[in-house]
Amino acid sequence: MAHNSFCGIIGRSEPMQRLFKLIEKLAEDSSSTVLVQGESGTGKELVAKAIHANSPRSGHHFVPVNCAAIPDDLLESELFGYTKGAFTGATGSKIGRIEYANGGSLFLDEIGDMKPVLQAKLLRVLQEREFEPVGGLKPIPVDVRIIAATHCNLEQMVAEGKFREDLYYRLNVIPVFIPPLRNRPEDIPLLIEHFIKAIGKNKKKALTGFDLVAMKTLTSCPWKGNVRELENLIQHMTILHGGCQVCYGDLPEKYQHGPGTPAPSCQQEENGSGPEQLLLFSQAAPALHETWPESGIDFNGLVNDFETRLIVQALKMAQGNKKEAARLLNLKRTTLLEKIKKKELFNTGIEEGETE
Repeated sequence: MAHNSFCGIIGRSEPMQRLFKLIEKLAEDSSSTVLVQGESGTGKELVAKAIHANSPRSGHHFVPVNCAAIPDDLLESELFGYTKGAFTGATGSKIGRIEYANGGSLFLDEIGDMKPVLQAKLLRVLQEREFEPVGGLKPIPVDVRIIAATHCNLEQMVAEGKFREDLYYRLNVIPVFIPPLRNRPEDIPLLIEHFIKAIGKNKKKALTGFDLVAMKTLTSCPWKGNVRELENLIQHMTILHGGCQVCYGDLPEKYQHGPGTPAPSCQQEENGSGPEQLLLFSQAAPALHETWPESGIDFNGLVNDFETRLIVQALKMAQGNKKEAARLLNLKRTTLLEKIKKKELFNTGIEEGETE
């Protein structure tokens, strides 16, 4: 049975279901080194935390270290600690994050940015299960699981001489690849719902959702920033449109598809409708109220009015080109002309001399 989430990781797509099963297997073996790979923003630290939380090491520390965020001259002492007098200003000893993670898991994010001298010291930790603090002479034994992560191609870095080959093979015992968001578009509505609830808790007014056109548009975006980018967008929309439903026109321009820009085929419905038809439907659809008059509604009148508004909107989107309008409506051109004549829609807001 498919799960919509696993340890805070959201996804019901087939790639994510495979990832969830792999995490469970990795958690059972609490000693093997894991290399998590994926683009920026895919959730590599979440995967590392899930591996730790489901392992026998969960009762000990999970210690994250971003190798790209800590200056090179500080990273060594942060990882290995130092002894008193090891360098100017070392007035006392300090344990490093490797020792602090003893019994638990050490997460080394962006390990591709680690300098060669530290790569050599880390290799010793993996091979000998011991390390020496900066300025220390006596090795200290340590029992820690290393979970490394990177958005870089480490194999290519090895070929270019930028990363130690022996360390790469030590880290890459069990590789884990997180799929980019664009490869699992069916997870986007689920993620949007999750972020709306999570972000809305700290706001006066949460978003009420996204309309059909806006949602359809977002599922066809490339998402270069992946899940992090999507979360930032929901944050942005919550600030600007809290308490409301986000429509297509509310989206930042970079996420909008013009009427003449179809979405990728994998994002289209089985009936072949694209963003231009969804936009047409969204803009022409009449509002439906929760309460109806006691006398009921004029069904035929409403349907006729809706049909009229669809035709008018299609003509506007097609700039008066009736052949193009008929295509948008999935009608034969002759059928559309008959309806225009019957409804006397000779003034649709398009200038005279419009193309047929």
